[in-house]
Amino acid sequence: MRKRIRKTLPDHESIRGNRWLAPFENTLLHPRLWHLNRRSAAGAVAAGMFCGLIPGPLQMLGAAICAVVFRVNLPLAMLTTIYTNPFTIVPLYVVAFAIGQRVLPGQGERFMPPPEWGNESMLEWTRALLEWMLGLGAPLALGLVLLALGLALASYVLIRVVWRFYLVRAWHHRRRQHLAAERKRPGK
Repeated sequence: MRKRIRKTLPDHESIRGNRWLAPFENTLLHPRLWHLNRRSAAGAVAAGMFCGLIPGPLQMLGAAICAVVFRVNLPLAMLTTIYTNPFTIVPLYVVAFAIGQRVLPGQGERFMPPPEWGNESMLEWTRALLEWMLGLGAPLALGLVLLALGLALASYVLIRVVWRFYLVRAWHHRRRQHLAAERKRPGK
């Protein structure tokens, strides 16, 4: 499993060669940020799931900060944030708003659709999106935090369980191969 994930993630040499990240080289080249094991992968996915619901374009930065603070796999944390994209963000916000309404009854009448991106610039659309989110108020804010915590916790537990299942299965497979080789050995 580790080999499969490592093939898709960048290595720390790409950080060393990037001139924009040179001032942060000591922090970003910490070995635990690039090591991939069960704890590091689970923590990285949890950080990415939590930071994926940060509004605006700060999701990867948030995931990188969480990865540095918690010393989990940096590339995997940043990669995980892409579960939120233009196709999934509105359904996730609807779910977050519904969670917020359940926790804070009487707050926020109904969910209003987000502003559509038309002829305005990215900055104007981002400002309209922020005003839309502020208009939804406390249910959306609390719902986003609760949904992010729930997704982070669920993904952490799921990665740990799946990784453990994979390891146990690999151990049993190796043991069966070892026993089969022992039986085939002449003189036994």
